[in-house]
This record gives sequence, structure tokens and C-alpha cells, in this order.
Amino acid sequence: QEVEPRLLLSDFIRHELGLTGTHVGCEQGSCGSCTILFDGHPVRSCLMFAVQAHGHEIQTVEHLGEPDNMHPLQEAFQETHGLQCGFCTPGFLMTLVPFLASNPNPSESEIRDAISGNLCRCTGYQHIIDAVKLAATMMND
Repeated sequence: QEVEPRLLLSDFIRHELGLTGTHVGCEQGSCGSCTILFDGHPVRSCLMFAVQAHGHEIQTVEHLGEPDNMHPLQEAFQETHGLQCGFCTPGFLMTLVPFLASNPNPSESEIRDAISGNLCRCTGYQHIIDAVKLAATMMND
């Protein structure tokens, strides 16, 4: 598919592909709401051009699960009230999926470090940390 050379990846994902789970917050890479997986690594899609994604694997929050078949991390966020308004949640999820894959039994300090680049204006982070702990347990069982 041809795209305008200056089209941001976040805008391409949302407007051209219709994958609206990727949210755009600050448009400066500071909030983490637009985080996606780029070749398995979390990146800020608002800081990349769509043309830079050519030939790379992109995964958005829509790749994680469906309402009736959620990823354990999604289930844990729901169970521990790790989300309130939900705007930041996709970015947290996409940050945490590779984190838990490489660190299946994280300490609270490691979790705090992993989410330090994602901003939430609702929860105060403790429920998010609880969700990550629960997801790690669920994924290890």
C-alpha cells in the first residue's frame, strides 16, 4: 500500500488500517499511549513514519485477544482494575507483553521500571502493578 512519506505510523495504523486501539496522546513519544510492537519490541508509533515500517512486523493491541478470548495480561488488567478510562491501557499492554516474555517473574521494582515510560492519569499505577503480577502468575501456570 502506498502512503504519504510524512504520514506518521500512528496515523496510518488508526486511519488507514482502522486499528483504533493504538491511541495518540502527546504526539511527542512521552506518554506511551501509541506504543506498538515493532519486530517484537515496544516502540512509540507517533515518532515513526509509516514508510519506516515497510518490511517489518507490526503488532497492535488488537493482536492480543478478543473479548471472549483475552490475553492473560488483558484478563489481569480487568480483574485487578488496572484500567479506568482505558486510554493509556493499550500502550501499557504493548509495553508489558515483551517485558513479561523476557521476565516471567518480575519484582515490583522491575515492573515499575518497565512501565516508567507510560503515563496514566487515572489509576495511580498500583492496580497496574497488581495486574502485571497477576498476569505473570497466570502465564506461568
